[in-house]
Amino acid sequence: MPTDKYRNYIKHLTSISEMYETATKRSDGWVYDAEAHGILARAESAIRKICSNPSPYMKRMAKILDSTVSEHVKADRLVGIVKALKGDLEDGYLETFPELVRGEMFENLIEMARHLLEEGYKDAAAVITGSSLESHLHQLCPKHGVPINHTVPDGTIKHKKAEQLNQILRKEGIYTLFDQKQITAWLDLRNNAAHGKYSAYDEQSVAS
Repeated sequence: MPTDKYRNYIKHLTSISEMYETATKRSDGWVYDAEAHGILARAESAIRKICSNPSPYMKRMAKILDSTVSEHVKADRLVGIVKALKGDLEDGYLETFPELVRGEMFENLIEMARHLLEEGYKDAAAVITGSSLESHLHQLCPKHGVPINHTVPDGTIKHKKAEQLNQILRKEGIYTLFDQKQITAWLDLRNNAAHGKYSAYDEQSVAS
């Protein structure tokens, strides 16, 4: 069964397949160039958003887009990838075992934070939840080909700050500007909690 976070992906992939099928239902069964370009753009965007760079889906898509065949043939082949990707999402096979483990750990930490908040420990809950959020950002970046390290002037390699990763993920189209702003607010809350600025936020802010 697909997880909740993939349901919108499945719906989007279905709409791309339906767009292609509608175009081929005409009497001549031909996909015109204008339609093919639209299908290719939507399919490429969806595959890049859902899959990481090393995935077989990305590799096969690159071969199709780099080929010298006509646009309607590329569209036909790329829709085949879209349908296969949709099937994997529906069966819950896209996530690797480490990703599933990290997901379970993240949920456990959120439950721990929720319990602490209910017991009146808003500051501890804020630190745990914020740290979990930062860890999640670090795990999200490699999946979408975003480097998490950078080299400082003295040659040392260090992790990028969470807010830097947040901005990069937004620019890469992994999530929306609204999501970026919300994550920035959550990271600020975590920093206030970690530095003892407990009056800078309330229980409702932690709960949200």
